Amino acid sequence: MSVLLRTGVGTLCAAARGVIPCLWRGKCFSSGKELGENSPVTPMLRHLMYKIKSTGPITVAEYMREVLTNPAKGYYVHHDMLGEKGDFITSPEISQIFGELLGIWLISEWMATGKSSTFQLVELGPGRGTLTGDILRVFSQLGSVLKNSDISVHLVEVSQKLSEIQAVTLIEENVPLERNAGSPVYMKGVTKSGLPISWYRDIQDVPKGYSFYLAHEFFDVLPVHKFQKTPQGWREVFIDIDPQASDKLRFVLAPCATPAEAFIWSGETRDHVEVCPDAGVIIQELSQRIARAGGAALIADYGHDGTKTDTFRVWGFCGHKLHDVLIAPGTADLTADVDFSYLRRMTQGKVASLGPITQQMFLKNMGIDVRLKVLLDNSDEPSTRQQLLQGYDMLMNSKKMGERFNFFALVPHQRLPNGSHQMNARKSNPSPAPVAGFDELAWR
Repeated sequence: MSVLLRTGVGTLCAAARGVIPCLWRGKCFSSGKELGENSPVTPMLRHLMYKIKSTGPITVAEYMREVLTNPAKGYYVHHDMLGEKGDFITSPEISQIFGELLGIWLISEWMATGKSSTFQLVELGPGRGTLTGDILRVFSQLGSVLKNSDISVHLVEVSQKLSEIQAVTLIEENVPLERNAGSPVYMKGVTKSGLPISWYRDIQDVPKGYSFYLAHEFFDVLPVHKFQKTPQGWREVFIDIDPQASDKLRFVLAPCATPAEAFIWSGETRDHVEVCPDAGVIIQELSQRIARAGGAALIADYGHDGTKTDTFRVWGFCGHKLHDVLIAPGTADLTADVDFSYLRRMTQGKVASLGPITQQMFLKNMGIDVRLKVLLDNSDEPSTRQQLLQGYDMLMNSKKMGERFNFFALVPHQRLPNGSHQMNARKSNPSPAPVAGFDELAWR
């Protein structure tokens, strides 16, 4: 779920309108499917049409921001979109093995980097809290390993509705939640395993310190600016009211350059790109924190390594069915594939990056086959065994999630062999262990 950032990124939309003439001569773009004759006029659509009539066409980034996180009508603010009854199902909802292996990854990295006495688990956009819950169960099962570490949980969530669902999943019922809507830490409590847990709307409010950051299906919902290369140079894609149908929207090209063009990489060779400044700001924040205090970040999402072009229209879902991004805004999720090459550039060399590698490869390296066998051997219930096998297939099948999802990590330079700080290390020091998931995990 989108993190609210205290940056100037959001002002680009208004600035763009200030420099673009009112007369739009840009050609129209298809939104991916023909709009239905009777597509519903939602409250969000009315809001967007009023906004466009008042100030002119809006960027794709502004459209995404309004549709997903508008305080009055935003999709994430008022919907429980996860699970079988929601608009999409995520990996943690499919199989407990997914979260368990990520818990193992965290402990593996904690051990490889010296077993710090403090340990912050930070999840960005925690969904229903399922992933964090599975990880905390692993922590409890391996309590003897973590017994000397002071662990705390920190969730970054802008949706009040989802934060309440997370609390039900994670909180000890006998310990009341502390609530303070006006505070950067708007909820506090104690997990079922006895760990302190806090909720924030902004990652910048999370205490700095040795931390592991998780972002599962988080970056793909951050607003993107879309650009098309033309004979006149880069032109940004905007959204306008369709002059042929006053209750419908269409894509148009800006007639001149816009301020957001500054985010396009100078070496870009594609003819259509999507750029996410919000993601860049978050990656810079994570990179600075990891470089100064240690820890790591693990990102899992739909994405590519700077090869794809137009991905915005692909992953709008409603009732698990493909949904046109301009139809009935506010009733379905909007996403764009994560450009991991952009995230890598945004680290600005402060940390090392690993990946992206496919979910299939990452989970295989983490020992998913070993874990599945253990669970199957311990289960005599046919329905449970079937559920485990179906979940495994969904996670690993290359035609399902296995190759659609990618894993990407940020670690301190000294975490890797021949890292930038390794040159000054004494030759007698052992080389760092391989990073689990990105190399095959050694089971001992």
